[in-house]
Amino acid sequence: MATQTSTGSLRLGSIAPDFEAETTTGSIKFHEFIGDKWVILFSHPEDFTPVCTTELGAFAKLESEFTKRGVKLIGLSANTIESHGLWIKDIDEVSGCNLKFPIIGDKERKIAHAYDMIDYQDTTNVDSKGIAFTIRSVFIIDPKKTIRLIMSYPASTGRNAAEVLRVVDSLQTGDKHRITTPINWVPGDDVIVHPSVTNDEAKTLFPDFRIVKPYLRFTPLPKEKTTAA
Repeated sequence: MATQTSTGSLRLGSIAPDFEAETTTGSIKFHEFIGDKWVILFSHPEDFTPVCTTELGAFAKLESEFTKRGVKLIGLSANTIESHGLWIKDIDEVSGCNLKFPIIGDKERKIAHAYDMIDYQDTTNVDSKGIAFTIRSVFIIDPKKTIRLIMSYPASTGRNAAEVLRVVDSLQTGDKHRITTPINWVPGDDVIVHPSVTNDEAKTLFPDFRIVKPYLRFTPLPKEKTTAA
């Protein structure tokens, strides 16, 4: 049985509510599970459904890329872990993947309520008792347990796993350098010098920066220094 603490409205910058839960890989305490890593917590409406099957397969295929970035994946729905375990076999078969990340069994929807994952819009997204399923929520949480991104999709629309990975790259790059990322940015593209950086500072930090407008300055990222082996 899952238990949870800390309720209220979640916003960017909020501390992710801690909880205890059973998952397909064993019991967890969420903050301990996070440890010193980044975490993507994402919910799906229901096991053994078409869109969800494609989604979790896509996340499983990208798990190695998330791992390279120090990111853990963990799923959730209002199903039992026994149901999850059986469904994972279908996901692996359909997607040609090997899903390894844990999926939380939140049958009583306690965690779903704590993270506001309940579907209040789609009256068809309910179980046999008419109780609302979870929507397709995504939370990116950093090692300080701070929520850095919240996305919610309707049951009818599958997510884009590559976009979640792209946001992780943007957040981690921004944390490392004093920059922000423009629309459609992907690693390797130029970034934007953060408004807090003066032009004098930028000359040192970003020697190749260029001014498009006083408030819009682009720069390639400094190349990482390597040490000889």
